[in-house]
Amino acid sequence: MHAERGAEAMNDFGILPRCKNWLIHDHWKPYFTYPDCLHALCNEHHLRELKFLAEEHQESWAKEMSRFLLDCLERRKSQGVLDQRQFKRTRRQYRAILKKARRRHPRREDSRPQGKAANLLNRLEDFELNVLAFTIFEEVPFTNNGAERDLRMEKTRQKISGCFRTLHGAKVFVRIRSYISTCRKRGRNILEELQKAILGKPYMPSGFSAGP
Repeated sequence: MHAERGAEAMNDFGILPRCKNWLIHDHWKPYFTYPDCLHALCNEHHLRELKFLAEEHQESWAKEMSRFLLDCLERRKSQGVLDQRQFKRTRRQYRAILKKARRRHPRREDSRPQGKAANLLNRLEDFELNVLAFTIFEEVPFTNNGAERDLRMEKTRQKISGCFRTLHGAKVFVRIRSYISTCRKRGRNILEELQKAILGKPYMPSGFSAGP
């Protein structure tokens, strides 16, 4: 819980500034201020944008790219990550779709505003390895839906109650939800771990120390 939602808040939390592993996100610019992270882009976000372009703007390349990404996901599920030779072939297919899209949306060298299709195309082209990281690294998921699910309860709480009455109450709520989420991901018994936390002996994953 923080008054800001950008780099200032993330720096105060002190997690991302120390992160040296994969960070899966939606290409929001503040995430790229952490150069020690390994960045991969959420392809669920890409699929939503591609679906919009295919259905509302009849962008055929967008439909083809959606199919390509989903095929890559299915192949990973059934066969695992790609070796170097397989990845080179997959990347050629990816670039062929982008090349087809460029015929309709040439890259602009000036700073004039662009449409949604051109903006997405630039991202897919400029951050190629960040998009395809899930095909070659086992630890990289296809989407950041795990993080999205963790936030869903907070949004539901706001919709039902309208708001949090005090800043302190909001901080207590999100801290409890964070603790429960950690316990669930680590396969712990949530009721038992809540009881231990109340008794002053909270569960802490290895490599972490309890805060104040």
